Amino acid sequence: MKIRLLLFLAVFALFEFSAQDLKEKKPKMDFYFNPALNVGFNINNKNKNSSNSQYIESKPLLGNFTYGITAVGGYNFLPNFAIGTGLKYSFAQDNYHLLYWVIQPKFIFSPGDRPFYIDVNYGKQLNHSAVSDTEFWGLRLGIQVSYSKRLSQEGGLVLESHRLKEGVDGFFIGLSYGISIFSNKNYTGYGED
Repeated sequence: MKIRLLLFLAVFALFEFSAQDLKEKKPKMDFYFNPALNVGFNINNKNKNSSNSQYIESKPLLGNFTYGITAVGGYNFLPNFAIGTGLKYSFAQDNYHLLYWVIQPKFIFSPGDRPFYIDVNYGKQLNHSAVSDTEFWGLRLGIQVSYSKRLSQEGGLVLESHRLKEGVDGFFIGLSYGISIFSNKNYTGYGED
């Protein structure tokens, strides 16, 4: 299903590129760096160790909340598409301190002062924690608001599916806030002289 979603987004982005007017040159960020904070709620908090005993209380395998920080750097080589890579730290529960290497294709709609974006995230765990060799898939939908010549604020909705180990998967819905620092000073209206 994840592959189908990625294929759908890729076809949609290609359609968007071919439909745009070639005479109108849309701005690009060029190189960018995007640190972001996120917090989420686990809607897939299943209790695998359920018991019929009144004396034993089983605990959920993952906590209800997660928080983390992501730092991604990349290049916006087409007006509506950028690709980046970086690191993501995620805390899901005691001893679940997860450090991921992230690949992030970014689809940008109406580039410029207030673009809407969709980030597709894939991450593979780098460190050893209570679990190892985990991965996550994520989707971030949001809007950037230009702040200066080379800086934008951004906020959005985050959907993440973490595959930790058998029976300990989590699906988090949350919010994200970050900034984008980019090299093209003419990307927003602040840079135009």
